[in-house]
Order: sequence, then structure tokens, then C-alpha cells
Amino acid sequence: MSDYPPFQYGKSRFNQETFRGRFRHFLDVIDPSTLFVSEKRLQDCIKLLDGFKQGTLPPGVTDAEAIIHPDTGEKILMPFRMSGFVPFGTPVVVGLLLPNQTTASTIFWQWLNQSHNACVNYSNRNATKPAPFSKFFQGYVGAVTSAVSIAVGLNVLIQKADRLSPTTKLLVQRFVPFPAVASANICNVVLMRHTELSDGIAVLDDSGKVVGTSKIAARHALLETALTRVVMPMPIMVLPPMVMAVLEKLPLLQRRRRLVLPVHSLVCLAAFGFALPLAISLFPQMSQISANQLEPEIAAATDCQILTYNKGL
Repeated sequence: MSDYPPFQYGKSRFNQETFRGRFRHFLDVIDPSTLFVSEKRLQDCIKLLDGFKQGTLPPGVTDAEAIIHPDTGEKILMPFRMSGFVPFGTPVVVGLLLPNQTTASTIFWQWLNQSHNACVNYSNRNATKPAPFSKFFQGYVGAVTSAVSIAVGLNVLIQKADRLSPTTKLLVQRFVPFPAVASANICNVVLMRHTELSDGIAVLDDSGKVVGTSKIAARHALLETALTRVVMPMPIMVLPPMVMAVLEKLPLLQRRRRLVLPVHSLVCLAAFGFALPLAISLFPQMSQISANQLEPEIAAATDCQILTYNKGL
């Protein structure tokens, strides 16, 4: 007998009011096996979900939320799904954490990382209000510029730190990607989704009906998402350098230097796989807010005390 709770349309199988429930929910969302779902299987699932809404479906359906955007109903490209974040993002993390980075390699890996992050942020945004592609491009340029500037600037400062020994400089350089990535991630989220701040996002009542468009809810959504983007790189950018500093002293890796990169990649993969569900579980995707906290016209338009909005991922 399955330990999964029964399927509910539009709702998670797990309690989203607890961290444990959100963690189990997002483990399903980031499951890489969903990357291999065929187009036919996907269309069959969509038909089943449509049938479920109309009450004409036999029991035993599955959710397609890891592939289909909850607002647009469109298919998200494989590298930009949350289920593709770890497999497609790990090679980039490995590149970011490579020792002895040159200025050119630092710029390349920061550019590639923020390009991937920008596409993930855009693909998993709150899409209740349409935004032109030009806004996406402006945000992308800003995010890449901030990441490269911070990373290159920190590397230059370290190189000019005469008091640091060469060994210490090498160790400190391994931790440079964290402040660069964390700062740029915040810029990335805000710049990629800044139209939500000016236009607002939809808030829903208990029945799923749109009550209005709120700029206050948009601020909450972006703040919550930005916090996850600070927490996420902590294990990814901090743990691998610490672990590799110990592992590289082992006789095996001292003798066989070719094994360093594969071992480094496995350590990064493990850290990424741990950090992603941990970070995005901090807040539920469909977040709740008191009507009294929103604009007066929205609070006056409904009798519901608690409204819901899609935070995005």
C-alpha cells in the first residue's frame, strides 16, 4: 500500500503548513525522473487532470506540476524545470568551484551560472500577469553584470592581499563563489521579476477565484524567493571546498590526481541535491497572506480573511 496521501487537484499531497510536508512535496517536484516523461505521456496526464476537474476521472491519477507551469499551463523547457535544476546545474557548480581560476574562467562560469538561474527564475515565475521579453532581458543583463563584478572584484582583492600566503589565498579563493552567487541570486530574482512589483500579482480566495492584483503580495513573493536564493548556495558553495580540502590530502587522491575532478563533481552533486529541496521548502509555493495586510480595495472585495498567491520558485 502506498504511503502517499490521495491526489487532490490543485493541492499538494502533503501538508504545506509544515516544513516536513513542503520538503516531501518539493522532493517530488525536483525528481529528475520527470525529465524523461514523453510528450504523449504528458498530454495523457493533462487530459486526466482535465477529466478530474469535470468529475469524469477514475481514481489513481498523478500530478504534472513538475513539468507544467501552474499559471500558464505551458510546458517548461527541460533545463529550466526545478526537476532539471540539479542535473543541469551541477556541472556549472563544479566549474564555479574549480581551483586556480583565471579572470576569464571566473567570468565564464559566473555568466553561465546566472544565465541558467535567470532562465529558471523566469520559467518558474508567477505568471498571472504577462511581462514583455524585454523586461526579462534587462533583468538578465543586470544579474550577469552583478555576478561577474562581485566575483572578479573579490578575486582581485585577494590577489592584492600581500599578507596572505599562497596557500591561504588558494583556500580563500575557493569560497569567493558564495558571496558572488548569493548576491547575484538576489539581483537575479528581483531584476527578472521586478514587473511583479510594479504590476502586482493575483491573490485568490478559498475557492480559487481571483480577488484582485496586489503589489504587497508581490513584495512578499519576491522576498520569500530571494531568501531561498541566499540559503540555496550556502551548502553548495561552502561544503564542497571544505570537503575537498580534506579529501585532496588523502593518499589515494595524492597519487591519482585524475580522480580529483570526478570526486569533486560527486561532492558538488550531493551538496546540490541536499541544498535545493532544503531551500525551496522554506516557504510554500502557494503562500497565504491576511487580507488585512493587502491593499484596502482587495480586503473590501472579499469576505475571506486569508488569501493565497503563487510565490513562484
